[in-house]
Amino acid sequence: MEDPSPCASSLAELPCASFLQRTLEQLCSSQCLKTNPEAAAASPVAVVALQRYLSEQTEGPQPDSYSYDVTVTDGVWRVKCFLHPSLNHLAHANRLRAGREIGITQCSFVYSERRLGHGYICIEKLRCGARRSALLARVKDVASLPMLVKRGMERSAVLQSDVPLQVSRRHYLSLWNNEDPEGDGWTSGSAAPSNTVLDVSKITLLCSLESCFKKTWNPLPLLVKIIHKSRLRYYGKFGLKIDYPYLAYFEVADQSGTMSLVLWNELCLEFYQRLTVGTVLYIQNYSLKQSYTKRSHPQMDHHRMKTFDSVEICLNPHNPTSVITVVSPKSVLPQWALPEVSYQFTTRLELEHMPSNSACDVIGLVTFVGRVERVKSKGTKAPEKHWTYRWIHAVDGTSDRPFILEVFSSSQPEVFNRICPMTYLVCTQMRVCHVEGSSPYLTSSCETETFITGYHKGQPYVGDPRVKSFIQWTKTLKDSVVLQKTAVGGHYCFPRPPQKFTQSVAEASSQPPLVAAADLKKVLETLQYREHKTVAIQGQITAVRYMKNLQITESGGTEEKEAEDVSTEACERAPVPDAHRHPSTAEQTLAAGSTSAGSSERKRRIQTRKAKQSLLNRVSALAKRRHRDTEEEEEEEEEEESDSGSEETQDVERQQLQHQNPDSEVISWESSSWPERRLEVSEHLLGGGLYRDSVSRRFSADEKDVLLQQSNLQATRWTANQDAEAIAPAVHPGYYRVTVLGINKQIAMDAAFLPVVSSDEPRAVGLPQDPHGNSMLSCLSSGFLCPLADRRSESALPEPEEVLATAVELEDTHLVCVLDLCHLGGDEVEVVINKVYQVAEASLN
Repeated sequence: MEDPSPCASSLAELPCASFLQRTLEQLCSSQCLKTNPEAAAASPVAVVALQRYLSEQTEGPQPDSYSYDVTVTDGVWRVKCFLHPSLNHLAHANRLRAGREIGITQCSFVYSERRLGHGYICIEKLRCGARRSALLARVKDVASLPMLVKRGMERSAVLQSDVPLQVSRRHYLSLWNNEDPEGDGWTSGSAAPSNTVLDVSKITLLCSLESCFKKTWNPLPLLVKIIHKSRLRYYGKFGLKIDYPYLAYFEVADQSGTMSLVLWNELCLEFYQRLTVGTVLYIQNYSLKQSYTKRSHPQMDHHRMKTFDSVEICLNPHNPTSVITVVSPKSVLPQWALPEVSYQFTTRLELEHMPSNSACDVIGLVTFVGRVERVKSKGTKAPEKHWTYRWIHAVDGTSDRPFILEVFSSSQPEVFNRICPMTYLVCTQMRVCHVEGSSPYLTSSCETETFITGYHKGQPYVGDPRVKSFIQWTKTLKDSVVLQKTAVGGHYCFPRPPQKFTQSVAEASSQPPLVAAADLKKVLETLQYREHKTVAIQGQITAVRYMKNLQITESGGTEEKEAEDVSTEACERAPVPDAHRHPSTAEQTLAAGSTSAGSSERKRRIQTRKAKQSLLNRVSALAKRRHRDTEEEEEEEEEEESDSGSEETQDVERQQLQHQNPDSEVISWESSSWPERRLEVSEHLLGGGLYRDSVSRRFSADEKDVLLQQSNLQATRWTANQDAEAIAPAVHPGYYRVTVLGINKQIAMDAAFLPVVSSDEPRAVGLPQDPHGNSMLSCLSSGFLCPLADRRSESALPEPEEVLATAVELEDTHLVCVLDLCHLGGDEVEVVINKVYQVAEASLN
């Protein structure tokens, strides 16, 4: 990332005292190698980059599997620092990120005991400042700022180059997963063809290799074509003495059949991104080993070639040092009889009849791209890791329904992060998934590759008849019409939970895990940035409030109004909203104006709102008659009780909502027992808000870059165009905030319920739409208001007052609530009700 020669400067060369210079001077003159910078409050620094790598192994329990290096600038110098492991949680929650201002309140200088002339600053305490640094806005070119190093350490390449500060590690990992190539060490671009004259008279065929295994032999060269490529695999772990622990599988073929080829370690850095499907290789000095039986394999029946699966070809950087020659396409001769790359493109119409787990390739026009989320790998061995994925809809003209694609990272970050509506998307080796009650969908395999507009040129599939047919169909479309059906980001979870909740004794993975309400807070605390989990809890719904006309905003600061500094001690608390914290900005801010115009029928319904609200009030009064006489006494007692945080918070919410829009009405229902139960709960987790990232929005080519930033993960490095808050926030017509009381009545949790209200919404695709009566319970069970129609339809949906008038049936009803949890960064933890079951619908197998 940094160029050491022109930028490196030692302490003796500094022309003037900047904050970073003063800090380094204090560390150099201190005998204890620790300092608390006095000017930290007045001299914030900006985070230029946050980089991750596997930690060095230490004695005793390992606090975290990964370490972080933070590059900061004061506008004059740059310094790469080590983040103390006690602050790693700030990186996990995306509170510490590129582009943010921080105040360094305690740091130390650490000398390397195993390498001369190497040491670094360790940040031990910090304050989180403005979300967007005003300092960076004044720097024209951050990369041109000189790197500041301690006198005598000017020649330390580690301090000035793209390698970790801990000297036992040689490279950085991607910030949010372990599959994507990250850093300057990876050779990118197409492989340069060799002009070497090949002696193909002395080659061996793949069919001969199985008989050579476990024999002393002198391997003859191989001449093969790549027909499949897997994602990159990182197998680093504590104690492993390998600098670049990577491997990647390729399926290669010659005239005799196909066989797996494994690229190991340093060779992955040099060749992984350069080798593509269709590339012809001339390979020397390879080895053979028995095939790894537990790995996945691409489905290749359509190639109609014999597969040799007992051994694998291994290309190693050492012992022996493999020699890989990329053959120019112009030099490939017909007499070599290398097979053509074959595909099995499937249309959306055909997908309905394909069996589960069968593989296919698809091409479609993207209409919806969900936000990138992460899910923790099911493996329990350290180091823990996350997979990154996003949901995509794409149409191909053969059906009214789109492909629903669950696309995981395929070690192609330059493609994965640029997927957006209106682009042509190709996904290879996708696997078919059928779920009862939902439309079929496709999910990635380890061998999936993705390509979008701008990356199709030269790919072998461009001549496929079905690809050509798709391109002809797209020429009949009008961009303006397609744009009306596009969307980006927002909460999205597929497939929907099954119609009945069945808890298996063996804890079947097809059902969300049933957790205790007391464990729910721990689940929320352990969530990391954009990590998604689905859990189920038992309990009762004790209150429902309709939050109408809410404008979705981000709950952090802006350039005009900086976010309040957060101390290290405060940062160490997990971002779980509790009963003693004020509602976030996203939960408070009311939008000016009204929702989009509806049909004439809807207008007539609105005119009768007051009458229906009166009906709701009568229903609520009837349900609460047992508590009418004691209500005032309870309120007086609550004011005197020290544990009345939840009631006080609700009062604050109500006052702030009415203050910001005095004309608004709070439409709500609560059970007759909730006023009493509220006093008895030990904890009330106040989630249930909507955030900017919770709501999808229409795609616009003019806002493409900003929309991509919002829906993608936080970048490792700050860039000058990193301005994801430049567009107006999305506006949502409203949602229900639901209070769930745990079955043992000790813990309560607020969650948002966003019913699908239009067939145009991405969440409506594949949603079972059996008619129901639009009661509060039926809406929570089905996930939508009935009947669904597009936004241009004359069909009118029930008003919130009508739905809430039926909430009395929730009184004392034992339910199982399925919750979608997603950490959106900082303080924002999204808690959304996915589905509700009556316990009568649940069973134990």
